[in-house]
Amino acid sequence: MTQPYQTLIDQLVTDTLKGKIQSKQQVYRRLQQGLEPGCGELFERALAHTLAQVEPGLTAADEFQQAKAQRQQRALKMIEAEWQRWQTENRATAALGGVVATLVQGAAADRLPALLAALDPNQAQPLEGEHLGQLAQALRQGTDTAAQAGPTLGDLAQGLEQGMATWQGLQTEVVSWIFTAGQSSLGFGQGREQQGPWQTWSQHTPLPSLRYLFEDLALNQSVTAAGLSAPLLTADWVAWVVVLQRLQRALVNWFDQQPYDPKAGKRLSIATFLTFAVVWSQIANRLGQLGQTALAQGSFQVLLQGLRQFANQPYFPLYGGLFTALSGEPLRTLLDYLDQPLQQVPNTATKGRILTLLGYSQRAMGHYAQAMAFHQQALAIAREAQDGVCEIASLNHLSRTAVAQQDYDTALSHSQRALILARQQGDTLGQANALANVGYSQVAQGQSQLLAPDAYEAVLGYLEQGVKLSAQVGDRPSQALCANSLGLAQLKLGQPEAALTALAEGLQVAQAIGDRFLVASNLAHLAMAHQATGNLEQAILTGSLGMYLFDQIGSEDWRPPAALLSILYGQLGPETFQTILQDQRPRLIAIIGIDGYDYLLPLLTRYREGLREG
Repeated sequence: MTQPYQTLIDQLVTDTLKGKIQSKQQVYRRLQQGLEPGCGELFERALAHTLAQVEPGLTAADEFQQAKAQRQQRALKMIEAEWQRWQTENRATAALGGVVATLVQGAAADRLPALLAALDPNQAQPLEGEHLGQLAQALRQGTDTAAQAGPTLGDLAQGLEQGMATWQGLQTEVVSWIFTAGQSSLGFGQGREQQGPWQTWSQHTPLPSLRYLFEDLALNQSVTAAGLSAPLLTADWVAWVVVLQRLQRALVNWFDQQPYDPKAGKRLSIATFLTFAVVWSQIANRLGQLGQTALAQGSFQVLLQGLRQFANQPYFPLYGGLFTALSGEPLRTLLDYLDQPLQQVPNTATKGRILTLLGYSQRAMGHYAQAMAFHQQALAIAREAQDGVCEIASLNHLSRTAVAQQDYDTALSHSQRALILARQQGDTLGQANALANVGYSQVAQGQSQLLAPDAYEAVLGYLEQGVKLSAQVGDRPSQALCANSLGLAQLKLGQPEAALTALAEGLQVAQAIGDRFLVASNLAHLAMAHQATGNLEQAILTGSLGMYLFDQIGSEDWRPPAALLSILYGQLGPETFQTILQDQRPRLIAIIGIDGYDYLLPLLTRYREGLREG
C-alpha cells in the first residue's frame, strides 16, 4: 500500500541529488501531483522508512558514503517540510469545501452561526487569507432558494470581500497609534485628545459603517446611537467580524511578542481581550435595540469566541491583575457587559474562568454577596468541567471574600481545602495563594481571639512562603496579592516596620501589573504603617492616594483610609493638615492629576459629614 508513495519519495530524492530539483516549490508541486486526500498515514510511514535507511550512512567510516547520506537526509527533510505544508493546505481546502456546502445547502437562518463557526479563532483550522476569498467566490456562484428567511449568499460574499479589503488597508496601522499617541492614551481614551486606536483606525477604514463605529468609540467611549444609527446591512456586519477579529488577534500577538511595558507582562494583551469583548457586547446591545435579532445573536457568538480564546491563555488572570478594559471603564460597566452573554452559554471551563474574573472584580468593589455568588457558581462549573486550576482559584477567592465578610471559619476552611488540592495537583500558583489565605485568615481570626506567639509565627511563615513561591514562578498578580496579605498580617501583629517593606513590594508589583484594587489597598495600609511609625506626612500622602483610588473604582474600601485621614485631621488641626497636603501636592498630582488633588478634601469632608449625620 505504501509502494506508490515510497516510489514518489525515492524519485524526489534522486532528482534532488542530480540537481533536477532546486527549490522547495518544485517539491511541493510534485507532491500535489502525486498525493491524494487521506494518504497521510501511508506517506508518513514511507517517509519514516526512508529516513531510517539513510541514518546508518550518517556515521559511516567511508567519507563518500557519509557525504551522500547527508545529502539524502537534507533532501528528505525538505520533502518532510513540504509534506507538512501540503497537509495544512489540504486540511484548509477540505474545511473550505465543508463550509461552502453547509452555507449553500443549509437553511438561510443557519448561515450566520455556520459562518462564525468557520471563522472561530479557537478552531484548529479557521478559514484565513486566500481561503476567505475562495469562500466568497464560491458563495457568489451558489443559488438562493426563494422566500428563505435569512442572509443571502451574496450578502455573505460581499461582507467577506469588504472585510478582507478593509483589513488590507488597516493591517499596517494596527499599532501605529501606540507610537504616535503614547501609552497614556491606550484604549478609548478620555475625550477628543486621547482617542486610542479607534481614531487612527477610522482614518484608514474605507467602509463607512465601520468608520462611523470607530469614530463613535473614539468620541463616546462606547457604541451609541450616533455610531450605529440605522439598521446595519448584513454584508457590513460580516465585514466588521472579519476586521475586528483580525485587529484583536494582531494586537494580542504584538503585545505578546513585544511587550509595550516589560514590567506589566501580559497586561495589555489581557486589556485587549477585555476591550473587544466589551465592544462586541455593546454592538450586540445596539443591534438588539434596532430589532436585528440575528445580528445581535451573532455578535454575542463572536464575543463568546473571544472570551473562550482569552480564558485559554496561560496568562488569564485567575488571581487578579486587571480590573478594566483598555477603555479604562469603571468595573461596574465591564461587569454589566460580560455578565449578560455568559448567562446564555452552558457550563464550560471558559464560563467558570470568566465568572472567576467577575467574582474578584465584584469583591474589589465591596459587593461581597455578588462576589460569593459568582465564585460559588465558578467553583461548581470548574468541578463539573474538571478544571482543577479554576477550582483551586475559586476556593481561594471564596476564602478572601469570607474574610471580607468576617466569616473567618469559612475563610480558613476554603483556604485549607485550596492548599490541599494545590499540593495534590502541583498547582504552584494556587498553592502560593492558598498559603497567603490560610495565613491571613488566621490573622484576621486572631483579632477576636488571642493566638499564642508560636501560632503567629506559623501564620507569618505561611504568608512568607506564599510571597517567595509566587516570585519564584514569576506570577506577578499572585506575588502582589501575597505581599499585600503579608503586609496586612504584619500590621495586625503590631509590626509596622516590617509591614512597610512588604506593602512597598506589593505596591510596586501591583502598579506594574495594573491591578488598581491592590494598588489602592497597599497605599491605604501603607498609611496605617506610616501612622504607626510616626511618619504623618507619608501617612497623609499614601492615605489620600488610597482613599481616592478606591473611590475611583467604586469600592467602599475608601472609607478606612478616610477614617485614618479624619483622625489625623482632628489631631493636627485643619491648618497643619492642609499645609502637609499642600506640601505633598506635586507627588499627588503626578499620580492622580489636578482634578484628583482638588477632589481629596471634598471627599474627606463627605466622610466627616457622614459621621456627624450618623
